[in-house]
Amino acid sequence: MDKYKLHKIDIKDYKILKKYFALRPARTCESIVNNSFIWRDYYNARYYINDYGIVFLYDVGEGMFTSSPLCRKEHIYDCVEDMRQYFNNVLDKKLIMCVTDYDTVEAIKAVTDIYDIREDRRYFDYVYDACKLRTLSGKAYHKKKNHYNSFLKAYDGRYEAKILSSDDREVIFDFLDRWHSARVIKDDYNRDDYEVAGIKRFLSEMNIVDDDMNMKMFGVYVDGVLEAFTIGTYLHDLRMVFVHVEKANPDIRGLYAFINREFQSICFPLAAFVNREDDMGLEGLRQAKMSYNPIYMEKKYTITEKK
Repeated sequence: MDKYKLHKIDIKDYKILKKYFALRPARTCESIVNNSFIWRDYYNARYYINDYGIVFLYDVGEGMFTSSPLCRKEHIYDCVEDMRQYFNNVLDKKLIMCVTDYDTVEAIKAVTDIYDIREDRRYFDYVYDACKLRTLSGKAYHKKKNHYNSFLKAYDGRYEAKILSSDDREVIFDFLDRWHSARVIKDDYNRDDYEVAGIKRFLSEMNIVDDDMNMKMFGVYVDGVLEAFTIGTYLHDLRMVFVHVEKANPDIRGLYAFINREFQSICFPLAAFVNREDDMGLEGLRQAKMSYNPIYMEKKYTITEKK
């Protein structure tokens, strides 16, 4: 059906997609256009455009699902109903929505009870006080401050921290390959593989639209070798940084604490909040994110049309 013509996420459409992502304030990391480019291949992401905005469709091998639509807040339910029609009439299945934000839940609850709505803790975003991450002040950050200082002491005169650009992509690619080959965490979904490939593909394309991204890349060199790398998008209206990528050599003590603090201090000195995304249900990642003392969790939901 032409009404539901599907499109792949393509860098040439970046400016168009960005306008749709800006139709309402971002609540979750999935609401950031740059994040969608990194993970498009993992989710086999496609979308169609309707009268209200954009609907994304995903498939990771367990059947098609969707997420919160990209539209104005007042049009969320209309868009959800259109999504239900697509799933029922085109896919011949009930509507399934994952990593859905609270605005969508609220819009649905106000109109109907035909959906089962459940929180999914694996995909709650961790949100932090940006000032605390820039200063590591207070008892709660004492261990982080010690790790940060240990890095400074051990590598005094041997490190360089700086903003990176698309010109540094080959150095970044080399670092990502080294980081990935040393990775020992078990993930049945192989998300590391797709994430690294997604970052590489995105960085290979991003020079086309650099000025439109509100994005910063930052790296730490030790003895002339890139050993830590991070990417973040800043939304001025929310004064919030969304950290999409943060990788570091785990054998260098204090390097994660160092790049976390320096990235926020140098690139986003006026930010009030930092969204460091979800833990994907991985226990080690959950512990690491909790150790930075989030001020709140941005909840996400799975919404399933009842039988």
